[in-house]
Amino acid sequence: MAASITAWSGACALASLDGGSDGGRAWRNSPLLRPENMVHQTIAMKMHKASKASSKISPMQKPRFLIRHPLRAGFMMAAIVGMLVACSVAPVVQTRPTSSPSPQPGIADISPMEDTRPLPPALVREQSRWVPVRWTDLPGMDRDAVNEAWPAWLQSCQRPTPDWRALCPEIAQLDNASADVQRRWMREKLQPYRVETHEARSEGLLTGYYEPTLTGSRRAQGAFQVPLFAPPAQLAQRKPWFNRQEIDTLPAARAALRGKELLYLADPVDAMVLHIQGSGLVNVTEPDGRQRWVRMAYTATNDQPYKSIGRWLLDRRLITDASWPGIKAWIDRNPSRVNELLWQNPRVVFFREEALPVGSIPPGPKGAQGVPLTAERSIAVDRRSIPYGTPVWMKSTGPQTSFDRLVLAQDTGTAIVGAVRADYYAGSGPEAGELAGRLKQPLQLWALWPR
Repeated sequence: MAASITAWSGACALASLDGGSDGGRAWRNSPLLRPENMVHQTIAMKMHKASKASSKISPMQKPRFLIRHPLRAGFMMAAIVGMLVACSVAPVVQTRPTSSPSPQPGIADISPMEDTRPLPPALVREQSRWVPVRWTDLPGMDRDAVNEAWPAWLQSCQRPTPDWRALCPEIAQLDNASADVQRRWMREKLQPYRVETHEARSEGLLTGYYEPTLTGSRRAQGAFQVPLFAPPAQLAQRKPWFNRQEIDTLPAARAALRGKELLYLADPVDAMVLHIQGSGLVNVTEPDGRQRWVRMAYTATNDQPYKSIGRWLLDRRLITDASWPGIKAWIDRNPSRVNELLWQNPRVVFFREEALPVGSIPPGPKGAQGVPLTAERSIAVDRRSIPYGTPVWMKSTGPQTSFDRLVLAQDTGTAIVGAVRADYYAGSGPEAGELAGRLKQPLQLWALWPR
């Protein structure tokens, strides 16, 4: 059988090469035979005249088996004719159809645009100056997976400012597009601006924040004795309200907060982390023993100034590492000085409880724009420099990590002040907290604004 298949394929190959069938023409027109695709070289050859030996060749005699076995010869001739007929039919080549992506509704075939249009004038904001640049000036633009920032952009489009209202439908249409299509759309519709101070300084500071995941109890019991409070009724009647030390020690402050306890934590340092980060996920044990996740979300403060406990430790040369891991290591060595340390920050945050959907990954906490934050794609900014909802190209290189990526300005913070200043939302949990606690490195920002 193998010999028959070989003979058949060889005969077909010869027939195709001969060009006597459609299959032969298809073979010659194959892309592999186009001159630009042929990798072999043409070798010059010398041609010699054939000798006259051919004149000595006698005419071909009829093969003996045809004479001795005429019936068998007939069958063989029929088989040969059948093979040649089969070879005359062009083989069917099954190719998988190439699926071209369906066009995005309302966005027609955006081809890459040469960055040659005249640049617009600079924009001046209260805390910054925006200098127009070319898209080629944005480092890493062609390498970032911009599609990973699209969910954050869609969140901002839930509360669009007037400048973005017209483009948000197109942003929604591009949700499932490839990163390349999204990049082409950005180059077509948006103008990048380098963010700098009014004194033309374009380098600032990047820090990080995250959402802690903690364990708590609805009641004060066992180790769970550190309360998280809802705002007191008299909060607006006294500005500023009691500071952290007074809340812990004064009977009047304690009386004003009675009945405002939302839940209890076991560690006062965890409570301080929650106050600084502004929100957190807590696995709460209810009075009936059930456990469920809730979010403690920022709602108000006591209007006291924020003071860094890390700075207090550095100024007294008690530590050299002012990250959260460094601060906790000092507390572990000095448990009797915990209150002394925590009271250095007079600011207290009051919370509200947000129920979370059961059995699903909760969305991020809401930022100052009023939309959920997206891990690794949301930043807090000074809104006097960059308005909420603005897509921003961020570059930062330092000892912890390096960023060249698209992010969305969706939050703010009391310590986030200045033209080129951002707080990077790292996400939830210990790993995000480790990065956020150590992140402190140089920063450059480019605001992307509608043309």
